[in-house]
Amino acid sequence: MDLTLDTREVGGRTIVAVGGEIDVYTAPKLRDRITELVADGVYNLVIDMEGVEFLDSTGLGVLVGGLKKVRAHDGSLELVCNQDRLLKIFRITGLAKVFVIHESAEAALA
Repeated sequence: MDLTLDTREVGGRTIVAVGGEIDVYTAPKLRDRITELVADGVYNLVIDMEGVEFLDSTGLGVLVGGLKKVRAHDGSLELVCNQDRLLKIFRITGLAKVFVIHESAEAALA
């Protein structure tokens, strides 16, 4: 399965809608997109994971790395995730306490 990334700006925030699987093969694509955005001066990101079907430790590492990148510029990286199987991964790893996780993109932008 491939990874799709759709980036759009809404109200001064940049949303990256992710679809497919974030794994050892596709995670570098997401990492590169986050790195490009930060290099372009975008420090407030919302990663919309509603279309994500699978997430492994490599994907978690990319999200943590992205959070560190934006925080270095006093920015934020928030997640949109409403799938129990993905939320469970964030809870088990303790990352639910690290990331701000919203139910929907609308909630993230509110």
